[in-house]
Amino acid sequence: MTITISSAFDAGNIRVVKQDGDLVDLEIVKDHMSDFYQWFHFRLAGAAGREVTLRIVNCAGSAYPHGWPDYRACLSVDREEWVRVPDTSYADGILTVKLTPPTDCVWLAYFAPYSMERHHDLVTAIAALEGVRYSSLGKSLDGQDIDCLTIGEGDLNAWLYARQHPGETMAEWWMEGALEKLCDPEDPVARVLRRECTFRVIPNMNPDGSRRGHLRTNAAGVNLNREWHAPSAEKSPEVLCVRNAMDKAGVDFAMDVHGDEAIPANFLAGFEGIPSISERQTRLFKLFSDTLERLSPDFQTAQGYEVPAPGQANMSMSTTQLAERFGCVSMTLEMPFKDNNNLPDPIYGWSPQRSKYLASACLDALHAILPELKAERKSASRAA
Repeated sequence: MTITISSAFDAGNIRVVKQDGDLVDLEIVKDHMSDFYQWFHFRLAGAAGREVTLRIVNCAGSAYPHGWPDYRACLSVDREEWVRVPDTSYADGILTVKLTPPTDCVWLAYFAPYSMERHHDLVTAIAALEGVRYSSLGKSLDGQDIDCLTIGEGDLNAWLYARQHPGETMAEWWMEGALEKLCDPEDPVARVLRRECTFRVIPNMNPDGSRRGHLRTNAAGVNLNREWHAPSAEKSPEVLCVRNAMDKAGVDFAMDVHGDEAIPANFLAGFEGIPSISERQTRLFKLFSDTLERLSPDFQTAQGYEVPAPGQANMSMSTTQLAERFGCVSMTLEMPFKDNNNLPDPIYGWSPQRSKYLASACLDALHAILPELKAERKSASRAA
């Protein structure tokens, strides 16, 4: 039987370059109107019981070539459980994946996909729960809704948002875990959080890039996390409508959820280097980070991004823009495409389930620092 490879579906991305029996050369397709590429997702059919060699030959020119060493591809036979392919290697700009498919239809991806259909199922299920309010904050360039779920009745305004970079699908798995915890009527942490905070949760900031199979950009080839200083209806309506909603409601705490291609660890990036950084913001950010490290063995603070010098923050990014704009505690959470090397899993690597567990731990950490957040908010209100 002849092997067939296809990616003409939600979040699909691959192109066949050459095929010689059970050896297939592939290329990842660039984001539309952009040079970014790294996300792949395709179906391999007709090769049950045969050893197949797949070579992605254009990895050297991808957005983050340092993400390929020690990376292992994700494989599924049912599109529910995703395991790592042990025989994945990288050399000379080529990612080679060798496997013997157990069935005639298997799926491969850069990380376990989170389809727009699953997104709609998640939003529909959560919006139907008691105490949850749904709103569309606006439309994407392709006309998709920017879905927002509001949970809780408290004075503290907390924003959780994900998938500015659509290929970072672990971010929406994290969101699924966060929403499940926040809406659990019997979870004592969730009960307190709902009482003290009003959460506005945006599970997917970039539905167009998600559906199109992009790594990092929207339908216009724009990196949304470089638009927060000056979003526009023409290029980045997704950011514009969210930032407008934040201006209306206010922000006390914000978490932007992402994935990192190269660093095999979970870590936070903060707002160091913003013009008006305060001791209060720095102290609360460190308190959250230290608390999360105590609560979750999957989180650490030793590895992360280089901290910008004073006054040198990139103000086009959401975390820095919100910290400056609102004087709030904001942060970017990064999860690995590879694995957490401090606590590796040889079968699954970093996975959807582990992303969901980390979401629960993040909410536990927020609960633990609530007294300090509330006290600082009262102090700021009196000063104003």
